[in-house]
Amino acid sequence: MGLTAGSSSWPYFISPACIFLAVFLVLSNMPCEAHLSPTFYDHTCPRALTTIQTAVRTAVSRERRMAASLIRLHFHDCFVQGCDASILLDDSSSIQSEKNAPNNLNSVRGYEVIDNIKSKVESLCPGVVSCADIVAVAARDASVAVSGPTWTVRLGRRDSTTSGLSQAATNLPSFRDSLDKLVSLFGSKGLSARDMVALSGSHTIGQARCVTFRDRIYDNGTDIDAGFASTRRRRCPANNGNGDDNLAPLELVTPNSFDNNYFKNLIRRKGLLQSDQVLFSGGSTDTIVNEYSKSPKTFRSDFASAMVKMGDIEPLTGSAGVIRKFCNVIN
Repeated sequence: MGLTAGSSSWPYFISPACIFLAVFLVLSNMPCEAHLSPTFYDHTCPRALTTIQTAVRTAVSRERRMAASLIRLHFHDCFVQGCDASILLDDSSSIQSEKNAPNNLNSVRGYEVIDNIKSKVESLCPGVVSCADIVAVAARDASVAVSGPTWTVRLGRRDSTTSGLSQAATNLPSFRDSLDKLVSLFGSKGLSARDMVALSGSHTIGQARCVTFRDRIYDNGTDIDAGFASTRRRRCPANNGNGDDNLAPLELVTPNSFDNNYFKNLIRRKGLLQSDQVLFSGGSTDTIVNEYSKSPKTFRSDFASAMVKMGDIEPLTGSAGVIRKFCNVIN
């Protein structure tokens, strides 16, 4: 039944002001989802990024290996609870530190570099820049410091007040992992097989402990070059507990420069870790390894893109989390 003029029923016309007010009230009661932005600190701490960059350059100039360590620190942080700096927390009455997880203990490094950077940034802008963002930016600057690619880091992460020790045992890849396991693990974090291969290319720099590659160099498998295995045995004795912490470069040719020799080595069956060599072992990622071995430009571009995606894994933003005063303890 139609409405007539002068009727006390709902009117034909609703004023734009009323519509605007209704929409405003609805939106004002919706939760606000914060987003990461590369300009997040432009006004609140404009010198933050240059301060981080300078500190990273200094650390890498003192020890070239630190570049790989800072990239790996970001990776191990993001794969457990997201990119929230939970890996930096020390043991306490309320925290079981991720530093003690099997894949982190006596392996992950760079904590003191991040603590030093945090101290410098806090002196400029107290309580503004998160440890999680410092870790993310330091990884980018570490890559650049060894002639690696750069990328735009989105900022605005906040720091966790919890640790994920139990998650670290299952969410971090192992040097013994199969290709299927690696693809599945990275996929669970929203990263493709191509992202996984590109990120593995960070092993073009850095070193590994004997305990992580002993089985591979003594197994006499068909997937390892005999001469390469022989060379690596010189500083990695066969018996467990003997020389476990002796180091070897992950990439033998140019171990201190970020390039694509890592992929060339895989094709020659000279991957140091089993989890490296499975990327080129007759499986689904062989074509990606081949591509990166021939095109350093493609590798660098894909690595940068994958690092951006990894840095976006489950960040705490808005009112979630905190800004820690010291990265290793909760406020």
